[in-house]
Amino acid sequence: MARWWHIRAVVTVGLATFLFPLAPVRAEPAYIPLVRDYVDKQIRPMVETPLVLNAIADQNAQFDNVSEMDMRVLDETYRSEVDQHQLHMVKLLLDKSVSHYLKARQDTSQGVIVEFFVTDSHGLNVGQSTITADYWQGDEEKYLRTFVNSSREIFIDRAERNESTQNLETQASFVVMDEENRPIGVAIVTIAIDAL
Repeated sequence: MARWWHIRAVVTVGLATFLFPLAPVRAEPAYIPLVRDYVDKQIRPMVETPLVLNAIADQNAQFDNVSEMDMRVLDETYRSEVDQHQLHMVKLLLDKSVSHYLKARQDTSQGVIVEFFVTDSHGLNVGQSTITADYWQGDEEKYLRTFVNSSREIFIDRAERNESTQNLETQASFVVMDEENRPIGVAIVTIAIDAL
């Protein structure tokens, strides 16, 4: 009798677990696979070119021993210039050949790419298609969830509505690898989901 009660209890618990899982299953938002596919098929090949890889490698060599304090000062200087519309650092960045290349890729994306930039191993911008909000990404999720984590996955941020364009946008980031499969930086692209 006790054995039958034990079997019934196990079946009841098993059935309850099946019908009412302890952790709710969360479905991936519908835009995630679309963005992941676009980044894998379109963005990665754009980034994995000698022009981009060499630009990142050159900046990694230039800023090899940069301190976090120096990076914060550079970032504050950049932000201050953007706020005051005195764009010395921005112009230097936008004049780089890697930035012209990223801008050209953005311009031919039929509105899908809103912003496109790459960083060095510290998270400092190497090249950018437009004026970014800041120069150092090293304290942000797009860098922490990719480069710091040594992740090979694409990090896709939460989608948000752009107030000025009314486009639904998300930002996707991934670690850039050199020819010897070593992590050297991060590629970040803002994508207009409505244009995919």
